[in-house]
Amino acid sequence: MATKIYIVYYSMYGHVEKLAEEIKKGASSVEGVDVKLWQVPEILPEEVLGKMGAPPKSDVPIITPNELADADGILFGFPTRFGMMAAQFKSFLDATGGLWKTQQLAGKPAGIFYSTGSQGGGQETTPLTSITQLAHHGMIFVPIGYTFGAGMFEMEKVKGGSPYGAGTFAGDGSRFPSDLELEQAFHQGKYFAGIAKKLKSSA
Repeated sequence: MATKIYIVYYSMYGHVEKLAEEIKKGASSVEGVDVKLWQVPEILPEEVLGKMGAPPKSDVPIITPNELADADGILFGFPTRFGMMAAQFKSFLDATGGLWKTQQLAGKPAGIFYSTGSQGGGQETTPLTSITQLAHHGMIFVPIGYTFGAGMFEMEKVKGGSPYGAGTFAGDGSRFPSDLELEQAFHQGKYFAGIAKKLKSSA
């Protein structure tokens, strides 16, 4: 039976969604892995989103908390707000109390990817402060470490991401993930899927 990987994200302006799509490509490159993209529900009114200049959401399906239990491994993606995950994603995780009570996510591998507005905007604090969510669910955090190789040490170009996971810089919103950031996202998907597959096969 195929290893089921869910990529669950929130993206207001499309930056996190771009990373999610590339992570899916990487995970799908691993044989015996089935990958699906999901969005979490929006909690802001359309009027507010319009004033913020947010484009319409894509047609990626909206996930419910209980559907998380169907996955063998989950990658969570979100933009940062003051160095922590955006409220939309936190709201979704706050609704997973039923899964927490029964520990249905315990033992499942989990990864994190993210977007920040600037180089000091939370490329490490955002994933670091998110690990608490995984710990309470008993999930196994799978960082990419320095497995991306030379790309982790790039100093000539602006590059998001860290040992915690793939990342990008949105700037004023006009900057989208660079080729190097997308390569790192692909790597994360492939690396994570390989580990999830090993964990499932050894269960």
